[in-house]
Amino acid sequence: MKKIVVLAGDGIGPEIMASALAVLKAACPDHLQRFHFDQRPFGGAALALTGEPLPQETLQACQQADAILLGAIGDPVWENAPITPEKGLLNLRQALGLYANIRPIKVVDAVIALSPIKEAILRGTDFVIVRELTGGIYFGEKAEKPEEAYDINHYHQAEIRRILRKAFEIARTRKKRVLSVDKANVLATSRLWRRLAEETAQEFSDCQLTHQYVDSAAMKIIQNPKDFDVIVTENLFGDILSDEASVLPGSLGVLPSASHGAEGVSLYEPIHGSAPDIAGQNCANPVSMILSVVMMLRESFQEEELADTIESACYEVMNAGILTRDLGGTATTTAFTEAVIAQLGVSNYGENAV
Repeated sequence: MKKIVVLAGDGIGPEIMASALAVLKAACPDHLQRFHFDQRPFGGAALALTGEPLPQETLQACQQADAILLGAIGDPVWENAPITPEKGLLNLRQALGLYANIRPIKVVDAVIALSPIKEAILRGTDFVIVRELTGGIYFGEKAEKPEEAYDINHYHQAEIRRILRKAFEIARTRKKRVLSVDKANVLATSRLWRRLAEETAQEFSDCQLTHQYVDSAAMKIIQNPKDFDVIVTENLFGDILSDEASVLPGSLGVLPSASHGAEGVSLYEPIHGSAPDIAGQNCANPVSMILSVVMMLRESFQEEELADTIESACYEVMNAGILTRDLGGTATTTAFTEAVIAQLGVSNYGENAV
């Protein structure tokens, strides 16, 4: 039995988590024999209960889990507090050694009109950004003085090799094309990155490797998003490019993500925030949380058939025009969830809810 730690978190987190778990349970009639769901306080909810955004009991449960599902984190109540909900997520990533962030960018026909990019350019877009999470300029030596400041961009070859290997492994399950993004014409770290990319590609002779400077890649993501398969890059570049690419599908509400460590448990979460302004109104879009469950099934449990079933049902409902408010529709969170479960050929949403 697989142990899944459930961190519903803040804002709309509990609502979309309930939706996603209801869909998973509906798609898997024997879920009681296959999955154990361990709900734990996290983020602002945990701060209110324990004074810590990541209680020790929650961390221990995560370390012993097979996968972690996170709903959303952040609450304006704690905005000026000495400890914020977001600190809990940073601490969790560090404690679990999560070094690779995986963000799929897929444009769905049902919501393509919401994108600021022309449909002819967008249609068929389906790529993945693999971002290094633990090195680079965010974690290098830094100083801030009245008249000067600096941040050091530091990478060790071991950090680069492991993220490159992760990208090639993902490419092998897709179209076998890897684009390594750097700034090798200027940065020493990028020249090291490019050399190691070439060396790593020798281990994956069935895959194609190309290189592109980050400024050019940023332009091409908008001009020709269909041209990409797997993009791999360092922390800073990945942060910027993944946020840029997130506008392509037209809504943050349809984008999942995963964070992997060298060993052990992985974390799956939507890319959007906690949206406290709509929390409790039954209007949150659960698609990104449902698709985060799909990623978990594929990447942590190798449950391809179950993942495909849920993903297809979710997209079929969207293509049928059943959409939440952020996508231009009128469906409530509950109504969308019920529609996905019905598409799976199951009724009784309430019996599957958390």
